[in-house]
Amino acid sequence: MNDFTIGTTSIAGVLVLERRLAGDQRGFLSRIFSASELASAGWHAPIAQVNHTFTRGRGTVRGMHFQRGAHAEQKLVTCIRGTIWDVAVDVRAGSPTFLQWHAEELSQENRRSLLVPEGCAHGFQCLSDECEMIYCHSAAYTPNAEGALHPLDPRLSIAWPAPVVNLSQRDASHPMITDYAGERL
Repeated sequence: MNDFTIGTTSIAGVLVLERRLAGDQRGFLSRIFSASELASAGWHAPIAQVNHTFTRGRGTVRGMHFQRGAHAEQKLVTCIRGTIWDVAVDVRAGSPTFLQWHAEELSQENRRSLLVPEGCAHGFQCLSDECEMIYCHSAAYTPNAEGALHPLDPRLSIAWPAPVVNLSQRDASHPMITDYAGERL
C-alpha cells in the first residue's frame, strides 16, 4: 500500500506529495516520511535533521534559504497546523528552470508536502494566523554553507498570495540576484 501520491511540477525534482490517510472514528494516521517510497521520488539520503517550526501572523514570510556544495540538502516540508504558501526556487546553475519558482498551498486539511531537491531555495508565507511545520532534511544545517535569496526580489517575481509582512531582519537583508554580480548562487 502506498503512503503517498506523488505529483510532479514544472521544476525537476520539486514534487508534491499527498499523504494517504488511514483512519476511523478514533482519528487518523498519516505518514510524513517513508524512506522506501521516497527513494523512488529521488530522496537519496537518510534524514539528518528534523525541525518543527511555529510561525505567527498571516502574511509572514520566511525564506528563501538553501545550502551549498557538500552541504546541499533535500527538504520534505509538511504543514501540520494552519495553511502556508510553500515556494521552491531553482538555483541550480545550468538548469533549464534556473530562477523559476513553484508554489503549493500546504495545510493540515489537504495533507500535502513539498519535496524540495538539492539546489533549490525554499521559503513560505503563512496564510493563517498561526502555522506549524515539520521539515525533514537530508543534511544538517551548516551556517557557512547557507545561501539565500531576497523573498521580494523582482527578478523572481514570486506571487505571494497575501501582502508580505513580518520579514525578519535576516531575511530582509538577503541579497537580490543582481547583488551576486557573477558569483554562484
